Amino acid sequence: MKSRRKFARRSERKDMKHFHATCRCVPVNIQSGIYREIVLSISTGIANFSPWGGVWHNIQGPWDLLIAHPPCTDLAVSGARWFREKQMDFRQQKACVFFMRMMLANAERIAVENPIGIMSNCYRKPDQVIQPYEYGDPYRKSTCLWLKNLPTLKPTDIVEPKLVSYQCKNGKIATFSADYGAGGGENGKRRSKTYPGIAKAMADQWGKLDI
Repeated sequence: MKSRRKFARRSERKDMKHFHATCRCVPVNIQSGIYREIVLSISTGIANFSPWGGVWHNIQGPWDLLIAHPPCTDLAVSGARWFREKQMDFRQQKACVFFMRMMLANAERIAVENPIGIMSNCYRKPDQVIQPYEYGDPYRKSTCLWLKNLPTLKPTDIVEPKLVSYQCKNGKIATFSADYGAGGGENGKRRSKTYPGIAKAMADQWGKLDI
């Protein structure tokens, strides 16, 4: 029986710990430039690398399952006001290419996650849009999933999202998720994390597929 291998990026190791019980999992954080190059290399299915801790992995052949969370800073519509600048210096184009490298990776099954952004037009509409509150975390964050040979995720624990209201300068009331804007300068990084409930659903529902 072929060894089962999973490749995932995680905001926190504990979020995807459920994979480790049954699978050989290789999580890689791609926030830094050097790790992005590693990701591009190992996405081909042929690489010798050490993501951390001095543990080396020799990969020869396609991955069984890849779950990718490519950086969304230059793709998400929440930053639309800076799109022109990001297009002029090619940051957005590079982000699109990186996203597509994940979709075209050497893997039998693929899930690529991103918030609502330009990839719906530059590539195609996502297969599914999910919310953290459908998986036990009481927050609202539209999360798109582009899938290859994977079923859509099934909600596991629908809860009431915690929302806060804010009065804009024009007098209109805007409603946000309770965790939005609470982190100061670290807000963008914190908001980009994968919520534990979604990570567990991915591990439980996709990690148990017969590959």
